[in-house]
Amino acid sequence: MAGIAIRVFFRKIVINHPERLHEKGPLLLASNHPNSFLDSVLLNTIFRQPVWSLARGDVFKKPLYRKLLTAVKILPVYRTSEGVENLSENYKTFDACMELFKQNGIITIYSEGKCINEWHLRPLKKGTARLAIKAWEENIPLRVLPVALNYSSFTRFGKNVFINFGEIISSDVIAAHTADGPRNLEFNNRLRHELGKGVYEIPSTDLKQLEEKLSVPVSRLKKIILFLPGCLGWLINVLPFIVARKNAISRLKEPGHYDSVVMGILLLIYPLYVLLLTIALLLITHNWWSLLFPLVALFTAWAYVQVKSQMSNE
Repeated sequence: MAGIAIRVFFRKIVINHPERLHEKGPLLLASNHPNSFLDSVLLNTIFRQPVWSLARGDVFKKPLYRKLLTAVKILPVYRTSEGVENLSENYKTFDACMELFKQNGIITIYSEGKCINEWHLRPLKKGTARLAIKAWEENIPLRVLPVALNYSSFTRFGKNVFINFGEIISSDVIAAHTADGPRNLEFNNRLRHELGKGVYEIPSTDLKQLEEKLSVPVSRLKKIILFLPGCLGWLINVLPFIVARKNAISRLKEPGHYDSVVMGILLLIYPLYVLLLTIALLLITHNWWSLLFPLVALFTAWAYVQVKSQMSNE
């Protein structure tokens, strides 16, 4: 369902090396973190092999949440801001990661440590280096794949996203060092170099540069063909989007999570919305063609996203 949703939620997904999506584990995806758990939804959906993710530990406090998050392949990482007493739990997570790597699994870690909506690569934390080096010390043939995520907007429905993969980092990057400090530093320097090549550095006020780097040209013919379906798509789909948007705004406790909350709500309510409209059409028309309404709703929503304005400086 998420695989279908991202093809509508995102106007265009541009990948510099699409062959990387077929990579096998053991693999660590070391990514920047501009857009909350939408980053994980995106990466987990486009890779061919299942992907586990590491997420902030405070959302695992309730036993039910822990079970649900583990069921969708998410493991906790605790920061000092979430309580020093919880830091020992990270050893359990690292052990779980080692077991996944031994089973040729793929895991995503957000090397900046915190989500901020911006076009900028922030300083890298030590967690990625420690996880990779621990795997290498256990003779696991882990490879680290740098992943740079760039969104054209952090609030606009129907955004472009550019995924730039860097060169794979292997254990030989730290071969010349034996002490933890120099090894961590060498690893982070290499990772920052690779991410720096793929993360776009753009001031949020520079609208010209934002458009140049983050827009994708659309042919006039495509706009003409999709204009009427796009108008219909707006009429059909505007209601659940308004509901999702209002709920996202009312529920936001921290900045940076708007996109993720909107998509999360839509994943919950949109299938039910389409099902109810399909049943209503079937009862009104008594025609089996009404069963095709879900396809019409999705296609016209996609058409609307293709013809609407692309850019926003938010």
